[in-house]
Amino acid sequence: MESFDQKIGLVLPGGGARGAYQVGVLKAISDIQGREEKSPFDVISGTSAGAINASMITSEINNFHQSIIKLENVWGRFKTNQIYRTEKLFMLKQSLHWLLTLVSGGLLTQNPRSLLDNQPLRDLLKEKINFENINHNIYSGVLDALIVTAVSYEQRESVSFFTTSTKVGNWKKVGRSGKKSEINVEHLMASVALPLIFPAITIQGQYFGDGAMRQETPLSPVIRLGASNLLIISTESSKNNTKKRSDKNYPDFSEIGGYILDGLFSGSLYSDLERLDRINQIIAQNQNQKVQTETKEMKHIEYLVISPSVDLAEIAMKCFKDIPLSLRMLFKGIGIKKDMNSELLSFLLFESSFTGELVDLGFHDAMERKEEIKHFLKI
Repeated sequence: MESFDQKIGLVLPGGGARGAYQVGVLKAISDIQGREEKSPFDVISGTSAGAINASMITSEINNFHQSIIKLENVWGRFKTNQIYRTEKLFMLKQSLHWLLTLVSGGLLTQNPRSLLDNQPLRDLLKEKINFENINHNIYSGVLDALIVTAVSYEQRESVSFFTTSTKVGNWKKVGRSGKKSEINVEHLMASVALPLIFPAITIQGQYFGDGAMRQETPLSPVIRLGASNLLIISTESSKNNTKKRSDKNYPDFSEIGGYILDGLFSGSLYSDLERLDRINQIIAQNQNQKVQTETKEMKHIEYLVISPSVDLAEIAMKCFKDIPLSLRMLFKGIGIKKDMNSELLSFLLFESSFTGELVDLGFHDAMERKEEIKHFLKI
């Protein structure tokens, strides 16, 4: 492994089906470095869909190029029913269950745990990820650390579960903590458990949900595990920052839901990057002096962000027809229609027509920035 100052961290935020974009970027990085077996990363951190990508890469990190091929094969062939149940009868029962609960105030039936059942995703993760390999690859020194983040409903804090070969131990800060763990399927299912949409997951007697919730400092865990250069693959289009709402009608459920998820997955990342910029600026202004917190010296952190060059909601709407009929009816019921852009749909559309196009987009965007990536990764 390289010295501390040279360690490179890969940060993969959440984004549901948008996580396919990260695969395309990683495919380009593999091509840029000549399809070598060696990974350019020392620490890998993932949240929600990013946690799945991070874990799959780590399980095959001995051959980085092959790990990306495997990742692309999964995302490029996705069907929604591999993520959550879409059978017509099941969807009808779920809808009636929610309706009866609302009408009766929960007196006639138990409250539903979630809108959708993602048991198929659990089965897929067990099939595609060798969790024993994750531990072996880290403890043998191929990778310094893997970090998977979820949120504890009991403790009301962001919890970063991490496996590492370094001496870094557990930590506890306001609203966030780190727990040394051997990553398994439960950690991944917890990290992707979108509130209300997917059921919460029990780990060591506590209920956990999607890692993007309450994750105010998504860059902190990977820095704490030793990375000083961060490659961040965002699923938030840079064009979304300037997009204005043209419809004057009252926003429907799908629009509000999309706004919530958009803020959930990307809001804290860009706030944390602004914070990092300020810290780097302070360090630069005090070049001849140490800049310290109460417990440690602050170090300059380099970073590179790669994000979609187009609005992913526009791509999602082109693929609306590929959604299973039962799910299409549910989406229409909450306001998603085939002739409108929907941020919400772009998070939930696990169909190969959509995810495959995002892989291609990620590859294209990264190759457009080939020289930047080569310079940053020193390849």
